[in-house]
Amino acid sequence: METAVKDIHNDLIEACRLNDRDAQVRIYELYYKAMYNASFRIVNDVAEAEDIMQESFLEAFQKIGSYRGEGSFGAWMKKIVTNNSINFLRKNRPLTSLEESEIDPADPGQEEQEYSENLFCRLEEIKAAINKLPDRYRIILSLHLLEGYDHHEISEILNIGYGNVRTKYSRAKQKLMEIVMNSRN
Repeated sequence: METAVKDIHNDLIEACRLNDRDAQVRIYELYYKAMYNASFRIVNDVAEAEDIMQESFLEAFQKIGSYRGEGSFGAWMKKIVTNNSINFLRKNRPLTSLEESEIDPADPGQEEQEYSENLFCRLEEIKAAINKLPDRYRIILSLHLLEGYDHHEISEILNIGYGNVRTKYSRAKQKLMEIVMNSRN
């Protein structure tokens, strides 16, 4: 049985449960940058990421009673933002399934190689390259590398198979390397 975690902002969270506007503003100030960045890495659009972030805070404040303290408030909030970002993409830019993409799955016996060990370039170059990736790759790469979700969690979030997630992740890394290398030439 999981026990509740004492969040560092527990007093503010409790005040938010009582609809304290000052506490809500303070929570927003503490978390908005991280939540905006999480959304932006998925939707790749400044205005949409900001809208999603705003809507996610409204949703979180409305549903704050469902936050049980079983993890950090930031992780709970990030899950709302991530789900809302992915739902936005599903509504506005349908994701192509692996079957529809006519791409053969990667060799399942092939081990993943960490591209970051040999990748010595500026952070801006990598960010620009990530933004050039197709949605189906950028989302999975962002969720795994930047947001810290594992392949099983991504599979559940995107409602696609675990093997499909691993394949797309592997291809996303390859495509990212190609973009970075081509930008250097």
